[in-house]
Amino acid sequence: MTPGLLRGARTPAFRTAILFGVAAASALAQAPQSTPAPPPSQSTEHHGQVIFSRSADENGQTSTTAGPAVSGGEPVNQAVNAPVATDAERQAITFTAFELDVHLRLDERQIAVRALVTVRNDGASPLAHIPLQISSSLTWERILIAGHDAHFTAAALNSDVDHTGQLHEAAVTLTQPLAPGAELALDATYSGIIELNARRLTAIGAPDETAFHSDWDRIGLEFTGLRGFGNVVWYPASSVPAILGDGARVFEAMGEHKLRLFGARFRLHLTAEFPHGHAPTVAVINGQLAPLSITDSAAAGEDVPGVATASVEDSTLGFEAPSIFLAVRTAKQTTNAKIFALAPDEPAVEDWSASAAAVTPFVEGWLGGKPRSELTILDLPDPEGAPFETGSLLATPVQRATPEQLDGMLAHALTHAFLHAPGKPLPAWLDEGVAYFMGTLWTEHESGREKALEALESERQALAIAEPSSPGESPGQPLSQAVSPVYYREKAAYVFWMLRDLAGDAALSAALRADAPAAANGGKFSTSAFEQRIAQAAMNGGGASSSSASSLEPQTETHRDLAWFFADWIDADKGLPDLSIGDVFYAPTEAGNWLVTVNLANSGYASMEVPVTVISAETSITRRVFIAGRGKAVERFLLQGKPTKVQANDGVVPETEASVHVKTME
Repeated sequence: MTPGLLRGARTPAFRTAILFGVAAASALAQAPQSTPAPPPSQSTEHHGQVIFSRSADENGQTSTTAGPAVSGGEPVNQAVNAPVATDAERQAITFTAFELDVHLRLDERQIAVRALVTVRNDGASPLAHIPLQISSSLTWERILIAGHDAHFTAAALNSDVDHTGQLHEAAVTLTQPLAPGAELALDATYSGIIELNARRLTAIGAPDETAFHSDWDRIGLEFTGLRGFGNVVWYPASSVPAILGDGARVFEAMGEHKLRLFGARFRLHLTAEFPHGHAPTVAVINGQLAPLSITDSAAAGEDVPGVATASVEDSTLGFEAPSIFLAVRTAKQTTNAKIFALAPDEPAVEDWSASAAAVTPFVEGWLGGKPRSELTILDLPDPEGAPFETGSLLATPVQRATPEQLDGMLAHALTHAFLHAPGKPLPAWLDEGVAYFMGTLWTEHESGREKALEALESERQALAIAEPSSPGESPGQPLSQAVSPVYYREKAAYVFWMLRDLAGDAALSAALRADAPAAANGGKFSTSAFEQRIAQAAMNGGGASSSSASSLEPQTETHRDLAWFFADWIDADKGLPDLSIGDVFYAPTEAGNWLVTVNLANSGYASMEVPVTVISAETSITRRVFIAGRGKAVERFLLQGKPTKVQANDGVVPETEASVHVKTME
């Protein structure tokens, strides 16, 4: 297990499976043989009227029969062969509020949900249908609007944002179109079985064992993990179909979904039934520990199930997919973290505890002395299961490992705990970008700057491919609106490395300490305010420095104007710069000195400031040089000895082709 593995943990770890090629999506998952009854409606009385019924045949196939017709003689629920909703309708829907009542029967792998959701039409045209999607292993049962049954069609939709490779989409027909900007509340019930399923991966040729290491979502007695959209769609969603093998489309769809949920109100009440003596010991909802209430009376007899409940009230979603974890584990408190491990893995807890203790002072030095939430480490049942992180949760196999394997990972994970205040969302590029940045800083701390820059360089090519070649070609993804991990993780980490060189360790640390709570206090993150904080911190004693991350001592008292940097690298996406060293002229002067003139050109559209070093046999001299987008610069050096080499950029500024340029003198 390596720190690099965690970089993909916030998306399903099935990137390697894409290499097998594109194939048809998997067949529709079998409907459950038996399902719990949905929660009763609070707003409508039915007096025994049957809206629809379901029955299962000997093969587990279910059939749905519509009950008496609603007004107009149309059935409430109608199965159709093809989806009715359009992509334009799916893209227009934004969920602004969730109130979920989730009931689990752990030994039967069953889930029943009543979902009160509010949607807004963010499209340009009125909507005739409201598309609602859930995993194909779940079945829509009833949808109400204003307390009255709504007519909807239900169809299978091929999409790999769910582990089955398909969604069940209900297209709710509106009696009056929903105007742009208008909101609508819906009351939906659905149920089914969620078990291990990796059809989307096996359909494109992934071996079963490999597929299940990635797609480990399920409901179970000892472990329940529902990671949400992109893994298993257990709550209502609306998305355009995305298929594995279509570039990075599935990962972009996951990012778009999270971005559209940012700021949505969220409440959840969870009830889980379990056989006597098998009570869960930990619940994590949306990446935060949730207190469990357990009722399990032996006197009542073993045939009476125990009940576990947990709730989240009045929360606000960040850049995340709602998730539920419930498990039977043994808890171990360690430095700024709580580890929930399986009994066979308890000996490994010592390794993880030692690493958490070792990296905590380093993280505290950068982000402050107290985390805003406690890191939760949840042991996965599969020792080779792909790690996953959301909020302050790291779900991963807890195995014996060396400090070299664990320290970088925990520096990344603990950063999330230091930044996250429960229910107070952070922008993805700040949350994930700082965590990745801290992981690479730990590499520098342990192995030197060159090794840290090598880690950045390993991701640069993917970023260069994703970036537009010019702002006119496409708008790209400004960091505040980024939906692809290569932007909000890798590019954001580069941004913090560049800010570190521009403003200095102390200035950047001071801005991060001040801005993380400011962004989490219910307000929007302001890049202009962040820029002002960095500039003020630099002016007050945090000058430019390329020192070790563990050294936060002021270097100089300088004020840096960073407006160009925020404009080109954060507020807009101008692609990557592309530097070249042009002609180098040099001539001897007096006392063994040489005057060296270096011509530089930037054919990219993003401005850059890079270190330029001129080297002789006797010495070297380095200056930071600014080169505007599509611009040129000329820098003169007075050097002791005849120049032998010129180097521009050291790998901190990502470029299209290469991030280190060397020209040797003849």
